[in-house]
Amino acid sequence: MFEAYFVVLVVLVVIFFLVLLNFIPVGLWISAMAAGVHVGIFNLVGMRLRRVPPARIIMPLIKAVKAGLNVSVDKLEAHYLAGGNVDRVVDALIAAHRAEISLSFERAAAIDLAGRNVLEAVQMSVNPKVIETPVVAAVAKDGIELKAKARVTVRANIDRLVGGAGEATIIARVGEGVVTTVGSAESHKEVLENPDKISRTVLSKGLDAGTAFEILSIDIADVDVGRNIGARLQMDQAEADKNIAQAKAAERRFAALAREQEMKAMVQEMRARVVEAEAEVPRALADALRTGKLGVLDYYNLQNVLADTQMREAISKISGRPQAQAGVDEAGGPRRGKPEE
Repeated sequence: MFEAYFVVLVVLVVIFFLVLLNFIPVGLWISAMAAGVHVGIFNLVGMRLRRVPPARIIMPLIKAVKAGLNVSVDKLEAHYLAGGNVDRVVDALIAAHRAEISLSFERAAAIDLAGRNVLEAVQMSVNPKVIETPVVAAVAKDGIELKAKARVTVRANIDRLVGGAGEATIIARVGEGVVTTVGSAESHKEVLENPDKISRTVLSKGLDAGTAFEILSIDIADVDVGRNIGARLQMDQAEADKNIAQAKAAERRFAALAREQEMKAMVQEMRARVVEAEAEVPRALADALRTGKLGVLDYYNLQNVLADTQMREAISKISGRPQAQAGVDEAGGPRRGKPEE
C-alpha cells in the first residue's frame, strides 16, 4: 500500500515539474544568461501572465545585446503589446547601427506602428531603389504627341517615413513634370534631341517634398513619337464646322419650305375668296336689274365687253404659241418652198 502511494506521489511531482517547466521557460532563461542578457526568471513568468510569448522578446533582445545596442525588455514588451513587430524593429536597428545611420528605438517603433517596413526603409537608405514610371503621354506645342518612360532613383528618408507620401506620389509628380516639360516645348524635336531637358526640369521642381523618399536622379529611359494630336484636333474641328454649316443650311431650307407652304396656303385662300366673290356677281347683277340701277343695254354691253376680252385672250394664246423647230409649219407638216431670206 505504501509503495502504491509513493508511486502516485512521484507521478504527481513529475507532472507538477513538467507543468512548471512548461509555464516557466527555463531553457530560454538559460540561453539568455549564456548570451550575457540579464533577465530574471520572474520577468519571464510575468510575460506568461501578460500573455506575451517570452521567445518573441528574449530572442530579439539577445540579437540587440550582441550587436551592441542598448534596448530594454520593457520597451520590447511594450512594442509587442502595441501590435508591433519586435524582431523586425531590432533587425532595423542593427542594420542602421552597422550602416552608421542615426535611428533610435522610439523612431523605429513609430515607423513600424505606422505600417511601414522599417527594415526595408533602412536597407533602401543604404541601397537606393529604382522606381520605373509607366509610359507618360504628353503633347508639344506643334501638336505632336510624345510618350516617355522614366526611371527614378530614390533613397528612403527615415525622418519623413511617418506621414510621408509613398511611391505613388513620386510617380504622379514625375509624370506631371514630364507633361509640363513636353507641353512647354515649341517642337517635339527639341525634346527628342535633348531628353535630359526633362530630367533637369523635373529635378528642379523638388518633387520629393513631403514624401518618404529623397530623389537622387531621374533618367529618361525611352521617348517615342505618338500621334499627331494637332492635326487630329483640326480635322475634328473642321468636321464639327461642317456639321454646323449643314445644320444651318437645313434650317434655312426648312424655313424656306415652310414659307412656301404658307404662301401656297395664302394663294389658295385668296383664290377661294375670288371664287366666292365671283359667285356673288350674278346675284348682284340680278339685284341691279331688279332695282333699276342697271339697264338692259348696259347689261348687253357688259356681256359684249366680256366676250371681246375672252376672244382677245384666245387670240393672244394662239399667236404666242412657240414654233417646234425650223422646217416645220404651223400645221405641223414639213415646210415647202424656199425659206424666206
